Order: sequence, then structure tokens, then C-alpha cells
Amino acid sequence: MITGSFSPSSSDLVNDESQRPRVITPFPSPKLTDLPMFQDDHKESLYWGTYRPQVYFGVRARTPKSLVAGLMWLVTKDGKHVMRHFCENSGDLKSFGWREHNGRDFGRQELFEQDMVLETSFVKSKEGSLGYGGDWSTRINVQNMLNDEVERTVHLFFYLADEGGNGLNLGKDVLGLKRSSVLASGSRQDVGNWQMHLKSQNQLETHYCGFKTPDIVNLSDLVQQNLVVQEGKSERLQLSDTSEDSSNIYVFQISTTTQSTIDIAFISGIREETSNTENRIMSLTGSPLSSLLEEKHIAFDAKFKECFNLSEKLDLETFVVGKAAIGNMLGGIGYFYGQSKIHAPRSTLAKSEDDFLLYWPAELYTAVPSRPVFPRGFLWDEGFHQLLIWRWDVQITLEIVGNWLDLMNIDGWIPREQILGDEALSKIPKQYVLQLPSNGNPPTLLLVIRDLIDGIRAEKFNKAERDEILSFLDRAFVRLDAWFKWFNTSQIGKENGSYYWHGRDNITNRQLNPQSLSSGLDDYPRASHPNEDERHVDLRCWMYLAADCMNSIQEFMGKKETLVTEDYSSISKLLSDFTLLNQMHYDHDHGAYLDFGNHTEDVRLIWKEVTGEDGRLSREFVRETFGKPEPRLVPHIGYVSFFPFMFRIIPADSTILDKQLDLISNRSIVWSDYGLLSLAKTSSLYMKYNTEDEAPYWRGAIWMNMNYMILSSLHHYSKVDGPYSSKARTIYEELRINLIRNVVRNYNQTGYIWEHYDQTKGTGEGARVFTGWSALILLIMSEEYPLF
Repeated sequence: MITGSFSPSSSDLVNDESQRPRVITPFPSPKLTDLPMFQDDHKESLYWGTYRPQVYFGVRARTPKSLVAGLMWLVTKDGKHVMRHFCENSGDLKSFGWREHNGRDFGRQELFEQDMVLETSFVKSKEGSLGYGGDWSTRINVQNMLNDEVERTVHLFFYLADEGGNGLNLGKDVLGLKRSSVLASGSRQDVGNWQMHLKSQNQLETHYCGFKTPDIVNLSDLVQQNLVVQEGKSERLQLSDTSEDSSNIYVFQISTTTQSTIDIAFISGIREETSNTENRIMSLTGSPLSSLLEEKHIAFDAKFKECFNLSEKLDLETFVVGKAAIGNMLGGIGYFYGQSKIHAPRSTLAKSEDDFLLYWPAELYTAVPSRPVFPRGFLWDEGFHQLLIWRWDVQITLEIVGNWLDLMNIDGWIPREQILGDEALSKIPKQYVLQLPSNGNPPTLLLVIRDLIDGIRAEKFNKAERDEILSFLDRAFVRLDAWFKWFNTSQIGKENGSYYWHGRDNITNRQLNPQSLSSGLDDYPRASHPNEDERHVDLRCWMYLAADCMNSIQEFMGKKETLVTEDYSSISKLLSDFTLLNQMHYDHDHGAYLDFGNHTEDVRLIWKEVTGEDGRLSREFVRETFGKPEPRLVPHIGYVSFFPFMFRIIPADSTILDKQLDLISNRSIVWSDYGLLSLAKTSSLYMKYNTEDEAPYWRGAIWMNMNYMILSSLHHYSKVDGPYSSKARTIYEELRINLIRNVVRNYNQTGYIWEHYDQTKGTGEGARVFTGWSALILLIMSEEYPLF
């Protein structure tokens, strides 16, 4: 049995690090993912999984060149055949998502198609297997969704591919499946001899096609082309029953009706002399599989109640949404392998897509924000994801955080968006692929680490979990220290204790207000004319959290001063200095915390005639400044204004706290019956387009992560002694009810948890199945908040 790592380490990739540019040089310390806690049984137990969040249903192993399985099916749209494969954000599919998933060996998903429901279940077993990672099985239930008894024909396409290009063996009886249930077989170093079997009590018609290609991304196109050719020849919708030499992909067409159950079992580590193979197949198909899935379902329910302890006052509909939140979060965890593209300009001229360096080949095990729209790793999203996941499985959280920290370069920088591998690249516009080494992202992973430390203090972990967290922090400290230092040098402002997000475009004539993508808040309005004098209140608060977290780790772990590059205690005191914070960012007229920068409100997008190089006139929608910008506080109230409140820097007895509570609860500013708005209704940029085509994003819509953080602090201030605790409590209770009620209402109406919610109607908007940080609604239901 193979128990070692199947991915190359950074030391194997480059012989002479001195010849490598710093920006693509790995951080020189032991990798966190090499810790003993992530090896042996833990590694093997997580080897196989539904780690392909970008497809409707997919299975792979956590290794770079894996066997990959997936499901496609055919539907008719506007009289044409359309293949479902990669998750889409359109409304064609009425609803889909994981109803249950435990992150390890079980998941159940429902996909509501035009006239049918597909239920896909996944389960793993180690019983009798000698292959690394054991056996797994998927059940596909096809049910009629219409209120009639007419059985409709359904064409399913289940495929198996070897990413390494190795040839697969086709089963001998694939067209009949009478004497043998083997679809395909082969042998690999990791799983040994393997077979994939199909079992069903229903009448099936099966066909196949084999391809020799490294391209899995366009597999649905290849299958449709094959179907079109065959339909032209035989007038039947079936695959060609042919294969190319040494095919590394086999697609199996399973034609059945809308009341069918199909089981596909993957059996690994088969030895010729053993007689238990048939028993293992039987245990993962038919009635035994039904029993196993029911057992996993009961265990999921029990763990859900244990982890989140939801009040019995909550109704059944709310419980269903809570389960979907954690199920989709865990079911959306993916495994990616590839190389990030790092922007490395060869000249001072305009940026080119060809001006890049490749990061070292790396793997990433991570949750994703949204399977249809953002099926890849996002640094600042991940901290919010793990606030939820650690309460379910702290080992998964530690390994995911470790994966992210292992992506740090020698300067302490981590690329904020990870697009690793062809499947991830296929789901992102080209202009967002290049990562800029000058740009950061909010260090939300420290939210999780701080939460874990507080959890140890509150005795929320058993001894084994506590020891693993401490071992993790011991090795992680040097990387966290470097990460802080990178922020504290690259993003620092001119004033002592000030910071600003780098990467804003100071020469744009297209954007009404230059975006701050690195802040995570994209088009949230900042100073109209970016320069080095800016001070961003949200980044200052993130740096306070980071310094305070590092100081806590240092004290908790007893780290020696010689190992530390920063005086975290002093930095934490500086950034929590209430008087200094107010001098830099508080506006007494607005009663709010604001950014500072070179700003004028008199900026507009106008149509203007422009003469091109060819001498022709054209009309363009461009930015024009009509007033002179000047250094000042930027008068836009919204999420950024509440960061000192979120991070609890405001003393409980301060009158400023009272004014913050007034701002939060003011219906004319950010309060609504559905949650708190991202930008005040009084802002000059409220719901304004940033370019001709860029609709408002963080300019009014309701976002769950910021509502969760504000709600968390309302809960905190309602519990501490102070003159405003009762007021905080009243606002807390109403905001919490509003958020839960709106998310549950939308889920019942649409079947989805959404990226953000409309500021006037509360309707879901943006990405569907956004069970990244929007899944924090479950922690709101259970009233679980970071302590700070």
C-alpha cells in the first residue's frame, strides 16, 4: 500500500533557487501540509472525494494526475440537445446543490431538471480494499417531477478519465451488462488494480465512446459531436460504441427512464487471488448501498445537531436551509493542481497578458465561494468559510489553512486568487487570471486562527484536537509572521498607523471610482483620485486584527522574541488606540468612520466624442472630473464605516458607540428589512454603475459576510457592561431575524442561497449556490460568533 505523498515538493522543482525570481520562490520553511497530522490515516481517508466543484457531479483523488469521474446528461432546449456538465449560473436548471455532505465520505445532492429530479449520492468504504483511499460508489436516482405516470427517456453519460493520459481497459460486456457489470478497469500505482462496475434493477440501454485526449474541459463537446454523427447515420441518439487506441477517457451512455436507480461502484486494490471482490461490489450497490446511505444520512443529522445546537424555536424550513448551508460548503471543497500566473511586466508600457511568470506547481485543497461562478480558491473568502467548517471538522480546516499558507512566496505574499489547472481556468475571464504581487487580500485566515485559540481557551476541543492545533500553530508561526511583515511593509501608509490597499488605478478614464479589488470590496467607493496619501479604515482594522492575533499566538505558544520580526504587542496597542483612530478616520458631522484621500464628489461618467488613430470620431462613456480633488475624509458611509465597530475597538461606554448603533439602525442609511446595505442610500454613488457595463456590486446590495461581522459585534456589545447594551441587543435581535427570514424565504422560492441580496426587495442576486460566506447564515442561526 502506498501511503506517501503523490505530489512533488517545492524542493524537487528547482535545482538552483538563486536563479529564480523572488516573486516565484517558495517561502523557505517546512510545509504545513507535511505535518504528521495530515499524513497516514488522515490523508488516506480524504484521498477520494467530490473534489470537482465546477461540475454538477464529479469525483477525483487528491493527487495531481488522478482518475477523474463525472456525470453529464442530455436535455432539450429550444429544440436543440444541450449537455449538462459544468455548473452554470443560468436559470435553466431549477435548482441544484448538496442537501447533505460530511466532507469526508458521504454526500447527497439534488438537481431539479425541467421534468425530472436527479439525486446523486456519494459514499466511500475501506472494507476489504487494498487500494489507497479504498472504494467508492455513486448512486444516481432519476425521478419524474411531473404529476403523471408517463415514463420519459433519460440519457445519462457517466465518464472515467485518467488525467495522466494512461490508457483504460473497456469492459467486455459493456453493451449488454449481462454476464459482467464491469464498465472499465486498469491499474495505477496509487490504487492498484481497479474496476468500475454498473448495477441496476431497471431496464437500461448502454453505449460507449473512448477518447485519447488530455482535454477533459471540452469533453461534453466531444460527446455531442459523436452523438450528432451517429444520429445522422442511424437516426438514433446513441454513442458510436467505438474507441480510439489507448483511450484515457471512456464515456458511458446510460439510457433509462424517469423512475430508475443506477449504482456505479469503483473497486480498488484488487488482487487476483482474493475472492472478496464480488462482496465489495455487492456492498456498494443495491440494498446494501441503500442501507449504507441511510446510515450516513442519520449520522449527518446527528452531527448537524451536535455541532450547531440550533434552537428548537426555529422552524423546519430554517433547519433545511442550515443543512444545505453546511452541506454545500463541505460539498464545494475542491482539489486543484497547477501554476498561478504572476504579473511580471517587461516594460513600463501597458500590461500584456503575456507579461507573467509561472508560480511553482502547487496543489490546493480549499472550499470555493460558488460552484457555477467562482469554483476556485479565494484568499479572503476562505477565512469566512473556515469559521463555519472548523465547527464541523477542525482537521479539514487546519489542512485547508495549511494549503493556503504553503502558497506563500519568499517575501510573505500569497496570491489572492488561485486559478490552478485547466478546469479552473475555463471558468474565469482572462483579465482576472494574472495575480499582482503588489496586491494583497484581507488576512481573514487569522480570523479562524484567533477563533481556534479562543476555542482552546473555552475548552471546545478534546485533547487530540487541542494538540493538533498547537502543533499546527507552532509550525505556522514563521509563515504568519512573514505574511504580517509583507502587509506591514507593502500596504503601509504615510502616517504612522495608517494603511491603504495597493492596486487602484490612478490614471483610469473609464471607472467612475477606481476599484479596490484587493480589499475584497471591489467597487465600494474610495477616494476619487488614488494616491499614496490614502488611508483605508478597513485595512487599518484588518492590521489590528492581524497584530492582535499574532500577539495572542506569541503569548499562547510562548514564542521566543528572537523568532519574531515584529513587536506585535506595540503594534496592536497602536492600532487599537481609540484616540488615534478617531483623529485619522472619524467624521463628527456624519458620526461615522471614513477613508481619507484625495477626493472630490464632482466626478461623472459622460458620453464624449473621441477621435481614433484612424481619424474617425466615436462616442465613448468616460470619466470626467469637474471639481478639484483635495485631501479629505471620503464621505461615503457603508460597510467600511463599521470596521472599528466590527473589530470592537470602540469602548463600550463611548458615545461614539451610541452613534454607530444609530447609523446601523437608521432606515434612511443602511438598515433594511432584509439586512444591512453595503452602501448608504445617502451616498452619491449608491447603486451607481462604475463603467458603462459594470453594474453596482458593493454599492447597496446586502452581503452576508459583513452582516455576520456586524451582527457578531452587536451580540458582543449586548453582552458587555455599558450604557448601550440594551440598545445593541434590540438591534441585534431584529437584524438576526431579518437575515434568517430573508435567506430562508429566498431558498424556499428559488432553491438557492445567493451571493448577495437586493437592497429594496431582498431577492437573491449574483451567483447562485453561493454557499461560500453566505453559508454563514448557519452560524447566525446558531448564534456562533468569533470572540476576538
